[in-house]
Amino acid sequence: MSTNPEDRLVNVLSHWLARHADDEELRHELTRAGTAGLGDEGRKAVEELRQELDGRNGHGELERTVRETLEALALGV
Repeated sequence: MSTNPEDRLVNVLSHWLARHADDEELRHELTRAGTAGLGDEGRKAVEELRQELDGRNGHGELERTVRETLEALALGV
């Protein structure tokens, strides 16, 4: 697996969306990968995702936030 934080995050987000990773694994990888080297939008998206994951406001909202974070990272905005 790549050590690039962006690649790690894209991987775990994709696995979570496919139901191959659970919330705890997602939380662990968000912490492990960090946000160093990400653009401003990527950092903001990851931070919003962390807050959503910790707040547990419902799986639908979490899924939306995961998709938005994945998009921000994939597009490199």
